[in-house]
Amino acid sequence: MAGCFSFTASRDRCYRLSFSNAGLKSTTTDLGHTTIMHCWIPKSHKPSKPSLLLLHGMGANAMWQWNEFISPLTRRFNVYVPDLLFFGESHTTQPDRSESFQAQCVAALMESHGVRLMNLVGISYGGFVGYSMAAQFPERVEKVVLCCAGVCLEDKDMNDGLFVIKSVDEAATILLPQTPEKMKQLVKLTFVKPIKVMPSCFLTDFIDVMCTEYRQEKKELIETLYHDRKLSNLPKITQRTLIIWGEQDQVFPLELAHRLERHLGENARLVVVKNAGHALNLEKPKELYKILKSFLIDSITPSAQENHSNGHKLD
Repeated sequence: MAGCFSFTASRDRCYRLSFSNAGLKSTTTDLGHTTIMHCWIPKSHKPSKPSLLLLHGMGANAMWQWNEFISPLTRRFNVYVPDLLFFGESHTTQPDRSESFQAQCVAALMESHGVRLMNLVGISYGGFVGYSMAAQFPERVEKVVLCCAGVCLEDKDMNDGLFVIKSVDEAATILLPQTPEKMKQLVKLTFVKPIKVMPSCFLTDFIDVMCTEYRQEKKELIETLYHDRKLSNLPKITQRTLIIWGEQDQVFPLELAHRLERHLGENARLVVVKNAGHALNLEKPKELYKILKSFLIDSITPSAQENHSNGHKLD
């Protein structure tokens, strides 16, 4: 589509303007060892505000996944929105593909911006990275929100039939779509009510702009998530943690949310959003913001905490 109008590139420019209007600026940081990370940071960090780190999942760059939340959150927080390695403008030649390495890089990035204490929200893959950050740097992470992040999965779950997808290779072909047909399959998998009309020309444009770069590296990220993963090896983070899940998530089934709540015990609360799938941030942004606000900003009464436990559902 070279030389033609790109809807995806145009939308990306709109998101850049949106982030800038919300008081953020685009920065690129050299962390050394051939590792570069891009991050949206406050144009003016206000010491009176707490800091909030937003970690995206698989898919397009961070702007596409967090745009709906930026304006209201920047009024309350110093918001930091990085592109994880191999997304957007972040990259490395280091061979490590673990979420542990991603977490170390994000921690170094935040330290480079002078942020020593933060709350964090991680969606899907970003939740894996956020959980690892909370485990590795407990003194730097205050509250944790994990959205549809199957950190409690085990490598045997796929063979046991827990997932709709039957192999890691199949997961990679869908989560990293290279054809309009695979993109439609991804939308159907992640939304409860997917868009019915999706012209192939628009899907091809999106794939060309967002899904072709670093595809092999992203595939390795997915493979590493599942490789030799066991619940017994997952550390228990000590921070107050909110788990948010779409009731009809087909990527990481709801069983994983309950498993994570049991694993963390009294430090964790689970909120299940009805009529929502894996793409919770795109499908139910207003509901998700309301939940984030109550946990991160509003004071929560003991009775409200009880409602959040045991998989309380929100319409």
